[in-house]
Amino acid sequence: VQLVESGGGLVQPGGSLKLSCAASGFTFSSYAMMWYRQAPGKEREWVASISSAGGTTNYASSVKGRFTISRDNVKNTVYLQMNSLKPGDTAVYYCKALRGGTSYWGQGTQVTVSS
Repeated sequence: VQLVESGGGLVQPGGSLKLSCAASGFTFSSYAMMWYRQAPGKEREWVASISSAGGTTNYASSVKGRFTISRDNVKNTVYLQMNSLKPGDTAVYYCKALRGGTSYWGQGTQVTVSS
């Protein structure tokens, strides 16, 4: 099983980034997918989730209206489009696959929002 995040980097406040998480080794289309983030010195926090078929999405209040989660069940990939980025969005971003009691995590990708 592998979840590999990519797309992180350094961006100025107000800018945009699109993260990707490529999955392999399990039936991707059967799993809900989530994005989490962890800032230095803080606990990991949930950011967004999408149902297995992609019909239902949910967002943390801190990112609602700025971030969009989506998935492609043909490419086995989940995305996080991040707009209007703020310094407070600086963190390592992780994707997670969840089905019942089974979960998998990626290794994370760093997002830094700074001028």
